[in-house]
Amino acid sequence: MNWVADYRAKLKTAADAVSIVKSNDRVYYGGNAAIPQALVRALAARKDELRNVQASHVLLLGDDPLSAPEMAGSFRHNSLFVGPADRKAVNDGRADYVPIFLYMIPRLFQQRLIPVDVAMVAVSPPDEHGFMSLGVETLASKAACTSAKHVIAQVNELMPRVLGDCFMHVSQVHSIVEETEPLPTLTPGPPTDVELAISRHILELIEPGMTVQMGIGGIPDAIFAAMEGNLDLGIHTEMLSDQAMLAIQRGVVTGYKKTLHPGKVVITFALGSDTLYEFLDNNPLIEAHPVDYVNDPFIISQNEKMIAINSAIEVDLTGQVCSDSIGPYIYSGFGGQVDFIRGAARSRGGRPVIALSSTAKGGALSRIVPFLKEGAGVVTSRADVHYVVTEFGAVYLFGKNLRERAEALISIAHPDFQADLEAAAKERKLLT
Repeated sequence: MNWVADYRAKLKTAADAVSIVKSNDRVYYGGNAAIPQALVRALAARKDELRNVQASHVLLLGDDPLSAPEMAGSFRHNSLFVGPADRKAVNDGRADYVPIFLYMIPRLFQQRLIPVDVAMVAVSPPDEHGFMSLGVETLASKAACTSAKHVIAQVNELMPRVLGDCFMHVSQVHSIVEETEPLPTLTPGPPTDVELAISRHILELIEPGMTVQMGIGGIPDAIFAAMEGNLDLGIHTEMLSDQAMLAIQRGVVTGYKKTLHPGKVVITFALGSDTLYEFLDNNPLIEAHPVDYVNDPFIISQNEKMIAINSAIEVDLTGQVCSDSIGPYIYSGFGGQVDFIRGAARSRGGRPVIALSSTAKGGALSRIVPFLKEGAGVVTSRADVHYVVTEFGAVYLFGKNLRERAEALISIAHPDFQADLEAAAKERKLLT
């Protein structure tokens, strides 16, 4: 096949490409740093002629035009992971949220539980064979595209050609829009004293030769920044960050002792600076795979000595973890927390870790609580929890009864709240 001729024949403007979308269609578009922004803007411009178009996606960064109040009736989000762009719409009732383990999202499209009429993705320019990389987000985009009736690719010159199971051929898409624009970036601030204290406790759990999973936030950044020496660590993670890149460049991460994909850093998306995106381009160290592979607990568990470090909004005295909502207010999503907590638990020598600061709102609220807030959802069950870490220490809950769990969690709560937690535990008959 002459893919160059095929490519040229499929070239369209963004407006022409999204004209395929009809009222009542179901659209999927890539998220994180791989949002096909030109296509989303063109779709938003059709609000007066479209009704009841459902838009599915994972985390959206920046301002999303389809989330604006004036889009109600034309577009409705069906969010698979809520973020700043659609959080208000979800909690105002103008958008929907699907609680789901991240590794199961592709199944929604493959089994047509969420049918996809049109998939919109951002890709790198084609290579000499006509293959375009999904770049900084593979995640569920490949499954959405292979399940969709119509695929629109926004070719962005700034999208890195990430390697792995993350390519689409020109022949697999129906429309191509050439539009180069900067990728969204994430520039975290310096870690706080609390985050540094938490990172010190977690570093004591990380042994040479372990394979690590961490995500967004000050705690993961502080942990990676503090790693030094010949640790021969591996990385198998849903997200790659700048601090993970710097740990690779310092020689802390080599992957030589990994039992799955040795010598490779396995990811499903990346989010950070332009420097990170340049580092990813044509880098054979990095392998991007779909999320139903990267986050499958069975796959994760094949990495021996797997340590998974995830955050929480609050943890109750029995070990139940809420990490997607503040009471009934939906804040984020299940993401990959349970995927990796369960995968690390099944790993030989693995360590599943939940890390959180002991307080919120400037110390006014304890994040270790007698009961989860009314309306809060349990993301990680108490039976799944092993290590819980705050700035006051690390405790191991696996195999412990409710009394032992309450005692352990109170010991790492902020001292200002320990007496109240003890009283609440006694009222619940957890302590005598």
